[in-house]
Amino acid sequence: MARLVATVHVRDPRTHQMVQLDAGTEPEPELAALVRNPDAWEDGKAPTESKATSEPDDDAEDSKSAAKRSARKPARGRSAADEGSSGD
Repeated sequence: MARLVATVHVRDPRTHQMVQLDAGTEPEPELAALVRNPDAWEDGKAPTESKATSEPDDDAEDSKSAAKRSARKPARGRSAADEGSSGD
């Protein structure tokens, strides 16, 4: 696994808290995948996601699809505002 040469801060995807990854350490694969700056790594190359994660997260794909579907819907009350008068 790759070793950090710089201290970095990332948001833990499980706890949603900021985590400090110290220089000279080998972070957990899921945290290492969040450090994208190649200057932070010993070999100057960030570990690839395929190495960092062992299996894909199907729930993430489902939530992305749901987000796309909901993003296309107009805001509530939009059609009423387009059809009605100003209340005079």
